[in-house]
Amino acid sequence: MSRRAGALSLAFSWLTVLPVRGPENVDRHSAGRAIALAPLVGLTLGGISAALLWVSIAAGLSPLLGGLIAVAASALLTRGMHLDGLADTADGLGCYGPPERAREVMKSGSAGPFGVAAIALVSAVQAASQGQLAQQHLWWAIVCVSVIGRVSVVVACRRGIDAAAPSGFGALVAGTQSAAPVALWIGMATAMSVYVRPDRPWQGPLIVVAVLALAVILTRHCVRRFGGLSGDVLGAGIETTTALAAIGILVGS
Repeated sequence: MSRRAGALSLAFSWLTVLPVRGPENVDRHSAGRAIALAPLVGLTLGGISAALLWVSIAAGLSPLLGGLIAVAASALLTRGMHLDGLADTADGLGCYGPPERAREVMKSGSAGPFGVAAIALVSAVQAASQGQLAQQHLWWAIVCVSVIGRVSVVVACRRGIDAAAPSGFGALVAGTQSAAPVALWIGMATAMSVYVRPDRPWQGPLIVVAVLALAVILTRHCVRRFGGLSGDVLGAGIETTTALAAIGILVGS
């Protein structure tokens, strides 16, 4: 298996439940290559969401119900780990004490009130916004918001970002992305987004820049609060960035 194929299979085996087997031995180098391909996972998941929404609308279901089905399917396809990361991150940010205390809360294994509220709010926003995108036949936008969500992971793992703990997912991927893949995927997401609103080709690129800038701010705050980057923070970034991108594309509809 080539390095590129191995990195792609690792990305899919890490980030989805699709029957793809990654390499047995994973180090920071291979983990970094896999993270650099995370937006391709988003492209696949976004395509599945768009297809499910198209079928739902064609079957006569309401856009909101179709959006709920698409969000539920995405959660199943990703093992719910991004939503779990969102809940843990919200609980960690909502607690008092030093970074060590926040990390303990995040590792507790149960969702607190902040976590439950975050999952409910972000999932509702994603379902409603994707349903509205489908109602307006903006299928490419549904695909793109999933890609943008995974581009935020590449940006979050840029060099200079330390891991919150010496072991775990964050330790494997934090600081692995050079300027080249970060710039490449921001450029790719910007180019793709030109077509999300055919009547406003400027709106998509503007949303990409704005949403990823917000993702950088959120990640920076979490890194300061938790003493570094963790897998939970990456999951939270995916979910919030996806929701914000969908809202931004709908502005002015």
